Amino acid sequence: MSEELIIEPKDLKGEDGYKNISIRVRKADLEKLEDLSNETNLSRNALINTFIKYGIEHYKIKNKNDK
Repeated sequence: MSEELIIEPKDLKGEDGYKNISIRVRKADLEKLEDLSNETNLSRNALINTFIKYGIEHYKIKNKNDK
C-alpha cells in the first residue's frame, strides 16, 4: 500500500497584502519608537503601520497661499 506525500504550495511573499520596504530613520526617532514598543508590547512594525495609516487618513497638503 503506497502513501502519497501531499505538498501544499505556500502563498507567495506579499500575497498577504503587505510588502517589505527599507527606510532610513533618525536615531532619536528610532529610540523613541523602541521605547514606545517596550511600553505598549507592540512591535515596531505594528507601531509604524499604525502611524502610517493614521498619517494617510489625516494628512492635509498645504498650498503656498495657505497660512
